[in-house]
Amino acid sequence: MEKSLFKFILKYSLRQQVFLTLLSIASFVPYYYQLSVPKTIVNQGITGKGVTFPVTLLGFQLSHEMYLFALTLLFLFLVIVQQIFKYSINVYQGISGERMLRRLRYELYGRVLRFPLPVFRRMSTGEIIPMITAETENLGGFIATAIAVPVFNGGMFLVSLGFLFVQNWGIAVAALSIYPFQLYVIPRMQRRVNQLGKERVRSARKLSDRIGESIAGVEEVHAHNISNRLLAEFSYRLGDIYWLRYDIFQRKFMIKFLNNFLQQAGPFLFYLIGGYLAIKGSLDVGTIVAAVAAQKDMGAPLKELLNYYQLQQDARIKYEQVVQQFDPDGIRTADYQLIEPEKIEPLKGELQAVNLGLADDQGNPIVEGISFTVSLEKHVAIVGPGGSGREDLAMLIARLMDPTKGRITIGGVDLATLPEAITGRRIAYVSQSPYIFAANIETNLFLGLRHRPRTTLEYAGEDAKAYHVRLRESLASGNTTDDPSADWTDYEAAGVADMAGLRKEGLRVLKLVELYDDGFQLGLRSTIDAARETALVDGLLKARISLREKLSGNGQGQLIEGWDRTKYNRNASVAENLMFGSPVGADGLNLERLAEHPYVQAVLEKVGLKDAFLASGYEVAQTMVELFADLPPDHEFFQQFSFISSDDLPDMQDLLSRANKERLNELADADRLRLMSLPFKVIPARHRLGAVDDALMARVLEAREVFMRDLPPELTNKVEFFDPAKYTAAANLQDNILFGKIVYGQAKAAEMVIAMLGEAIDQHGIRDAVAEVGLGFECGIAGGRLSAAQRQKLAIARCIVKHPDLLVMSDATAPLDAASQARVLDAILDEFKGRGLVCSLHRPAAARRFDHIMVMRQGRIVEQGNFAELDKDGTLFHELLQHD
Repeated sequence: MEKSLFKFILKYSLRQQVFLTLLSIASFVPYYYQLSVPKTIVNQGITGKGVTFPVTLLGFQLSHEMYLFALTLLFLFLVIVQQIFKYSINVYQGISGERMLRRLRYELYGRVLRFPLPVFRRMSTGEIIPMITAETENLGGFIATAIAVPVFNGGMFLVSLGFLFVQNWGIAVAALSIYPFQLYVIPRMQRRVNQLGKERVRSARKLSDRIGESIAGVEEVHAHNISNRLLAEFSYRLGDIYWLRYDIFQRKFMIKFLNNFLQQAGPFLFYLIGGYLAIKGSLDVGTIVAAVAAQKDMGAPLKELLNYYQLQQDARIKYEQVVQQFDPDGIRTADYQLIEPEKIEPLKGELQAVNLGLADDQGNPIVEGISFTVSLEKHVAIVGPGGSGREDLAMLIARLMDPTKGRITIGGVDLATLPEAITGRRIAYVSQSPYIFAANIETNLFLGLRHRPRTTLEYAGEDAKAYHVRLRESLASGNTTDDPSADWTDYEAAGVADMAGLRKEGLRVLKLVELYDDGFQLGLRSTIDAARETALVDGLLKARISLREKLSGNGQGQLIEGWDRTKYNRNASVAENLMFGSPVGADGLNLERLAEHPYVQAVLEKVGLKDAFLASGYEVAQTMVELFADLPPDHEFFQQFSFISSDDLPDMQDLLSRANKERLNELADADRLRLMSLPFKVIPARHRLGAVDDALMARVLEAREVFMRDLPPELTNKVEFFDPAKYTAAANLQDNILFGKIVYGQAKAAEMVIAMLGEAIDQHGIRDAVAEVGLGFECGIAGGRLSAAQRQKLAIARCIVKHPDLLVMSDATAPLDAASQARVLDAILDEFKGRGLVCSLHRPAAARRFDHIMVMRQGRIVEQGNFAELDKDGTLFHELLQHD
């Protein structure tokens, strides 16, 4: 990356800068005549001095009035031409600046992806992100104007000054007299503002870093009650920024005051000196008017030049700071990231380390003097106490960190000489704390297979035009032209032919790491596009019938209360019974807030249920307050009656204190709505409050018919009603198979029903199809919607599915329970027979099945051999086993 800002500008935008410079110079000609014409207008067009009328102009005879009109039209024409020049220059500057900003950010992001991993231990995301986004914003604006602005505004200033000298040298000298002070004092004042600006940027970075750290460690903040301490520190940092900004705007306003004052000093001198000369007869009025206009025009370019000087200094410093931060020691070259070999051969031979060493940023050894040679087909375990360096050695072998001395080779090839296209595909690595991206399970699972576009998408019509515009701008900005919408999946690497085969392979690997059942359960809780998944829909409907047959055949039909349009489902809420269907779309009806919908309220009004729901809500509120008033917040009742929490009780008590059972309609609208919403959440079989009795249930059935019959057109596509012969696309897979509610209060009803549901699914061979639906489950930010064990298993599966020649694991099974650890590790050992496997193990006993064991202490290998050779009295390995 260029160390100098101007070298960066000239390297990537020289052609654009030359064009802008030529355009700026071309604009000086109409600008000079624009300054000159007002003098002619005053002296000839208005006063008629030195002109005999009619005047012949371009073959036309012009009277005094017409001559004035022609001159003013000429002035207007010159103004328009000049503004067209300015517009063209500004637009082209904007385009050039945005392209250069895009190039700069792209290059910085690319460098982040090549940073040595230790850099991220001393640089946080709170520092890096603002530098790429906010801090480079002004650089883009400056880059566009780096050469054109001084040329354009400097030229304008000189043209104006030259015009004044042509008119009268005395006036020109008067105009010049105010600028030396301005050019001397203002830049010096501005220099201090720039220094303060740098301090402000550094303070803002630290503030961002602190915010990011607080968010990342929010659990610790709550666990240790340090919020007040963090707020105090944050306030202190905000205070630093406040005083810096206060100092900056004070100085900026002083600079602005001086600039404005000196700007007005010019007309003062012109009126004084020019007026005196006009009185004496040595200067005409038109010259004074033209001089005042020219001096006024001189101020704007000079102001722009002073602003340019400020921006140039600020941009130079900012660029140098960014380059310094984004050029750490040990950064890998762009070729390492971008080179794509024609063919990537499998890694074979021996894995060898020769005098391998790794030091921290202060030169302290982490790993030292490591040497070993093992066949790549062997399975190697690295064990050692905490701080032994085994995790660091694993990262060195995986090529995630570069050794500070020595080398690692595979088949005699130094890993340091291989591009990421080889090491990133033929070697896989998973740690104890892998990162899961904010995408679905499938995207995370197949992440290691998406390196380069495998196909080119064909666009047509407007899409093709938009694509080519994007492509052109990417090329102009020095960005990659790879299409993210293309198919990037390397099916061959996974040993399959297409996405269908890859999903099957993915499910096989999920079984291997014991994540398949989790995916299956997530699939049951998901929805599908019924129009596209017709085969699965058919299987689910068959499973619905099979489940009912199984339940009836076992005499357990009462375990599910099915949906029946003519009957009230006591195991469903009042809201579910009223709607008798599933809401469609996020902007449709909401079961949780059904009472608030105008159409629902209209239905209740139509069947005379509004007052009944209001009275029922009052009873529910009273019962809740009486039952829960003296219970602790964690009492099981709050889980059973999940529609009310301990935090709601004070508000409910306050509402009841204002309510009169006989005059509930006199309550405020918000209070009435709150009471009416309570019955909607009641499940009679579960809550047994007595507030929803048989009579009210019968009335709800009446309301159901009205709701379905009178559904307005705008809601027709917002609700999908239950039909025993049809699949409900808006409901999840499990609800579609059950087509009802599991009865509440029957011992182990849920377990028995779910078990038989699984049998019905297996009977029709759709278990894998359901599990594939689970692949679409969104993992959340950093995999937050998955458990720690699920995230770990997914990361391990991600490595296995790309079929690497060498898998490196660093305490990868540690987050799993002991039994799962053993089973998953055994499965991985079987999967990688004949392929390389290196595991840094937190439990030495797990090394029993490995071919070769390396025991580390204080950054060195102190013992090597197989399990039997090392498990002897007097060895460090034996000692570690005793404490396992």
